[in-house]
Amino acid sequence: MQQRTLGTRTVSAIGLGGMPMSIEGRPDEARSVATIHAALDAGVTLVDTADAYHLHAHEVGHNEELIARALRSYGGDTSDVLVATKGGHLRPGDGTWTQNGDPAYLKQAAKESALRLGVDAIGLYQFHRPDPAVPYAEAIGALVELLDDGVIQQAGISNADVAQIDLANKILGGRLASVQNQFSPRFRSSQGELEHCAALGIAFLPWSPLGGIANAAELGARHAVFQDVAAAHGVSVYQVTLAWELALAPVVVPIPGASRPASILDSVRAADLTLTPEEVARLSAA
Repeated sequence: MQQRTLGTRTVSAIGLGGMPMSIEGRPDEARSVATIHAALDAGVTLVDTADAYHLHAHEVGHNEELIARALRSYGGDTSDVLVATKGGHLRPGDGTWTQNGDPAYLKQAAKESALRLGVDAIGLYQFHRPDPAVPYAEAIGALVELLDDGVIQQAGISNADVAQIDLANKILGGRLASVQNQFSPRFRSSQGELEHCAALGIAFLPWSPLGGIANAAELGARHAVFQDVAAAHGVSVYQVTLAWELALAPVVVPIPGASRPASILDSVRAADLTLTPEEVARLSAA
């Protein structure tokens, strides 16, 4: 599979988003593990998670623990797999979300995530979402301490704007490895952040790159041009969508969520789908 650079690591051009395996409508664990194993078999070396990817309030870290078990039970070599997790976004009650950017909290949350993942140092730790009650610089300062203390190997941010990207990169001394924002044919308001990351050489990880769990099934109906290009190539509209995102900049690494092997196997084929410049332009203008 095509490879991309994420900070100091080389990862697969398509990652696996673990969120659907742990929230509403999640499958049984056997199917989730089979999905993760299928991704690894297909060459996926980036797996995205967060301590907040769980259904019930008492299940903090459900997805992290699931991924850790799947990696331990995989029969092949996983030494090149980068597990990226996040902290600072919480589900204190079923269906509710809050933020906590307090530096002390973030540092403790990262240590707890490392324990759940069974690692000495987290490969990539991202501040999940800005907290209006905490100055952004203070939250990023916690990432600096986590890096310097060896709790994490790389630092990233999520749901950030251009000013926050620049501030985080400055505070981190140029060590900002990734920005994880929502981006898809349906949600393009992060186009500026994507282009800014490309200019800086920072990995941009689109979350919900197919439009989200509730909207992915309607992708072709909502965006006829994507369906037309898919038909011309004889592939799924999902593959075309991911291939389009990859074509936007060499720093883009989409992380489509999946909860069944067939879904992630279809997604990874996008890394080998080459769109013409004309097709990319048509899709971008759609």
